[in-house]
Amino acid sequence: MAASFRRRGMHAPATFSLFVRALPSERGFLVACGLESCLEYLEGLAVGDDDLDALTALGLDDLTIEALAGLRFTGDVSAVPEGRVVHAGEPLLEVTAPIAEAQLAETYLLNQLTFATAIASKAARIRLAAGGRGLVDFAFRRTQGVEAAMTVARASAIVGFAATSDVEAARRFGLRASGTMAHSYVEAFDSEGEAFRAFAEDNPTNTVLLVDTYDAHTGVQRAIDVITRLGLGQTAGIRIDSGDLAALSREARRMLDAAGLTKTQIIASGGLDEYAIADLVAAGAPIDAFGVGTKMGVSEDAPSLESVYKLVAYDGRPVMKLQTGKATTPGPKQVFRGPSGDVIGLRDEAIPPGTEPLLIPVMEGGRRIHRESLDTARERFESDLNLLPETALHIRNPARVTVGMSPAAEALTTSVHKKLIGRGHASEV
Repeated sequence: MAASFRRRGMHAPATFSLFVRALPSERGFLVACGLESCLEYLEGLAVGDDDLDALTALGLDDLTIEALAGLRFTGDVSAVPEGRVVHAGEPLLEVTAPIAEAQLAETYLLNQLTFATAIASKAARIRLAAGGRGLVDFAFRRTQGVEAAMTVARASAIVGFAATSDVEAARRFGLRASGTMAHSYVEAFDSEGEAFRAFAEDNPTNTVLLVDTYDAHTGVQRAIDVITRLGLGQTAGIRIDSGDLAALSREARRMLDAAGLTKTQIIASGGLDEYAIADLVAAGAPIDAFGVGTKMGVSEDAPSLESVYKLVAYDGRPVMKLQTGKATTPGPKQVFRGPSGDVIGLRDEAIPPGTEPLLIPVMEGGRRIHRESLDTARERFESDLNLLPETALHIRNPARVTVGMSPAAEALTTSVHKKLIGRGHASEV
């Protein structure tokens, strides 16, 4: 498509809007994430000689190769900053650039924003379920690729996870690295007590002992013996990774308290998600922190989003798709957030009094103009979370937030729709 546009002299600016059509089941909101990698990509989007050689080797014809030569991204981008709470139909990002450039960016932008936003939204629900208890990202072993693990660590940090077991992600993004022992460590020693003692001696400031390799009750008692002997009660913890976590944590808390280890924490892991954590919290399980892996790292119940990247204007002409169930609205957009909720309007509308525009300029002329820290994204998420209605925060059966449309956006949609019907592109029925 990009080559065809350029061969036909179609260099006019086009605006594409990237949004999620509908929320997955059990989602009352989404958390925007993935913009950083999109901006890095767009800044470097260019077709060089090596690319042309590779395309030639793939069998593209000479005219296509010639049309793509010299292409690089020169457009403007507006986007919702990371950490913002968003809803179905609201643009996460809009690209305005010569149509070939904007079209060529589609797949990468969808890939990055879809996955990161899905993960951030899942992690946010886990954060809500935990009710202030500590959370550690344990997902690296089960994510679908190494780069996916990096995205999970970063997205979960934006929504309030305290640490990650992914050491490279911690280094890359300035996060806290945290981990414990595995069952293999315990099994490698002649006895569980010997394993606990060795680990505690070698990790005196991060002594978290995995107590359920053989028998959880006995494991807790052996952990108590080692922690007490080495005087680590203020900083140590135990981890339970299987079984009835509610019952085992109650028993462990009783044993720890009886031994005077009232500050020793209990960490739970093993197939956890927001539903399991919410049930444990509701049952009053005395768990201080959760290690959450697979079900967050792949967003198991909603592994993708119905995200789309649609042309909404070309060469100053608003365009739209009419097909039932997949119709779009024309024109470059803005989202205005105010006390009465969100309203999708047109980009050139005046900002309504008392509202805030969600999309901000992030690139101009192919160069990024927006940079911010992870802490800023985290603070933005906390602020937006506090503004959501309680019903949208429910872990089970959350209510969707209704998003309005401005009169100007509605009028443009009606006008373009009538013109398309008048040209015979669709029936009036």
